[in-house]
Amino acid sequence: MGTRTMILLSDAKLFHEAFIEKGAVFASRPRENPTRSIFSCNKFTINAAVYGPEWRSLRRNMVQNMLSSSRIKEFVGTRRQAMDKLIDRLRAEAEGNGGVVSVLKNARFAVFCILLGMCFGIEMDEETVERMDKTMKSVLIALDPRIDDYLPILSPFFAKQRKQALHVRKQQIEYIVPFIQQRRAALQDPGSDKSAMPFSYLDTLFDLKVEGRGSEPSDPELVSLCSEFINGGTDTTATALEWGIARLIQNPDIQSKLFDEIKWTHPPTYFSLTHAATEPATLGGFDIPVDANVESFLPGISEDPKIWSNPEKFDPDRFYSGKEDADLTGVTMVKMMPFGAGRRICPGLTMATVHIHLMLARMVQEFEWTAYPPNSTIDFTGKFEFTVVMKNALKAIIKPRS
Repeated sequence: MGTRTMILLSDAKLFHEAFIEKGAVFASRPRENPTRSIFSCNKFTINAAVYGPEWRSLRRNMVQNMLSSSRIKEFVGTRRQAMDKLIDRLRAEAEGNGGVVSVLKNARFAVFCILLGMCFGIEMDEETVERMDKTMKSVLIALDPRIDDYLPILSPFFAKQRKQALHVRKQQIEYIVPFIQQRRAALQDPGSDKSAMPFSYLDTLFDLKVEGRGSEPSDPELVSLCSEFINGGTDTTATALEWGIARLIQNPDIQSKLFDEIKWTHPPTYFSLTHAATEPATLGGFDIPVDANVESFLPGISEDPKIWSNPEKFDPDRFYSGKEDADLTGVTMVKMMPFGAGRRICPGLTMATVHIHLMLARMVQEFEWTAYPPNSTIDFTGKFEFTVVMKNALKAIIKPRS
């Protein structure tokens, strides 16, 4: 593709061979395009880092110090507060709009609030949350691929876009660094900030020792790591909730059996994050050069009749009756990859499943969800934005449960 070699995988056996059997070989990332390098501080994030000591240090820190089961439990108050805000927002919107609510917008706000609290460890009012959200969205927009990312010879024709990306990065740093400084001050003078939470992701980063580096992360690098934590868990979780509520509306009799089916039928994107080989390798008998883009087309497995019975049918009983199973990590067999697989599997897997379980359960507990307009058929066509969302943003009628 352009000046890059692309290998596209869509077969379950090839996924397993690449990411499980030969996990170390295919655990790296290809060269970063110039725009992404701006926002990743030259690949200083868990997602972008090449396979090696720096990546291991960053991932180990997040998994052990932030996303362990015990740590996730410490943020129960943050989640409860966000859930209460979500229910209040849904109730207020319904009361002012004839019972009709927007699902994705409200779910996204709740997830974003949780991740902000976990990341910065400080309370933010709704206006600050919305401005932070706007800042994060501007970054995602700036990261949209351009043709010069793959054909560098065209770069001179995209000087304006590169200048805009640098401007967005400057705004991102200027807005987020004060929150980093606020958290640092709260740690240096315990009790000075009454709104400060006992722990945050930032706490693990201030003095982080990274293999091969002689200094702790700089403020711009902290901005990149915090943005990765927040952006990586917001749209993916909110999108799963939108698809989940849509399926719940269509199948009210199987609400309690919904979650596993959501993950399988509607992965958050059509493609998993790009991999690259660390050394010349073979895959399925074909030679794979170093640094080629190894892409994973997820519908290739979720719609494969060789590994799923009636893959086009919505049937949560396939899991709960024991007729079929699927290992989310892909170790035994890759049948779904909502979180990737192998050494680069998403470190937020546990956190994401906790949030989706909690939010879906609370939304169902508080309200009965039906189609809008009444008795209409839901369109399950997807479209790609930052994730695969519903082509027609889901609106629903909610009725408080007695």
